[in-house]
Amino acid sequence: MDLQEMLDQAATGTAHVEGGWGQGRATYGGLVGALAYAGLRAQLTTDPRPPLRSLTVNFVAPVAPGEAEVDATVLRAGSSATQGLVLMRQEDKPVAAVLAAFGAARESAIRVGPTAVMPTLPEPMTIDPFPYLAGMTPDFFQHVEMRLADGGFPMSGATTSHMTGWMRFREAPPTFDERHMIALADSWPPAVLQMVSKPTNGSSLTWTLELVDDVSAEPDTHWAYSVTTDAATDGYAHTDARIWHPDGRLVAISRQTVSIFG
Repeated sequence: MDLQEMLDQAATGTAHVEGGWGQGRATYGGLVGALAYAGLRAQLTTDPRPPLRSLTVNFVAPVAPGEAEVDATVLRAGSSATQGLVLMRQEDKPVAAVLAAFGAARESAIRVGPTAVMPTLPEPMTIDPFPYLAGMTPDFFQHVEMRLADGGFPMSGATTSHMTGWMRFREAPPTFDERHMIALADSWPPAVLQMVSKPTNGSSLTWTLELVDDVSAEPDTHWAYSVTTDAATDGYAHTDARIWHPDGRLVAISRQTVSIFG
């Protein structure tokens, strides 16, 4: 199955996690979040469906290739705000817990423009993407394209802990909406991994993605990305990222707590 087929399957309540999307011993977190969200999205019956405002993913256990139960529940559907919960299970054991908040637009006198400005980046095609090397880089690198403009490469012994660049899918999906943004937004390696000089594993413990503008776009759009590390100690790092449409609109804020092994 390709990405779109997996998303469509997850909407039935049973997801198929295709092989080749691995990140160490676990399935890539962006795909896990997107499959869970697809299951919940299918439960929303209001027309139009309220926009997704926030998605929080707790990675409980490694998700393996194969079947996964996507148990999605709409906790409350109010006149403006809707809250949902997804428990993803494999072999009757929880592997991910996801909370989502949706919110229809409402009248408000308050308007504050984004304070984060899209960085000035070289044109995407002038930067070589992270390579996919079977057995050496994460398997899911064969599906996503990341072009690093500033910061260090993983395991390069850098003194920096930030990254900026461009990202998109290597094979564009037929459309691009909230599901695809979730699947793409988690693709960058933990920013602190550039600070080590030997192979070291890192994985997301929790991840929150906040959508602040419409993410509908052409499927092959290059999205600008910037991440900084707020703090790192005791084997955990806390990162804060921004995602922009190439027209300069801030569309998403991504926050993570990352476990660092070694």
